[in-house]
Amino acid sequence: MLLIHCPYCEEARSELEFRWAGEAHIARPENIAAITDEEFAEYFFLRNNEKGLTYERWRHIHGCGRFFNAARDTVSDRFLMTYKAGLPKQPVPSAEKVSAIAEEKTVETWEATEGDAR
Repeated sequence: MLLIHCPYCEEARSELEFRWAGEAHIARPENIAAITDEEFAEYFFLRNNEKGLTYERWRHIHGCGRFFNAARDTVSDRFLMTYKAGLPKQPVPSAEKVSAIAEEKTVETWEATEGDAR
């Protein structure tokens, strides 16, 4: 199970609490009525879907309900960082720093604190 850090709740929660909401940092055309049908189709429908580092929007649907951005590696499915919506694209920390942060955070599960879930 993936743990995703919500920058608003300031804690890592189960992936089941979140929903993917598409690619982040897509600029809306300034005058959408003035663009061609092809330009509109490109803006509205086409996305990069790149392998490796990608910036995405997520929503903490079963928590605070807020949207946020995440930098994620699509190869390893690892979240490198999350940050609040509305902020510009954030630089990704080095791999060593990400590993150190991940090792620091201990997330307790119900099974670990209360016993077997069966």
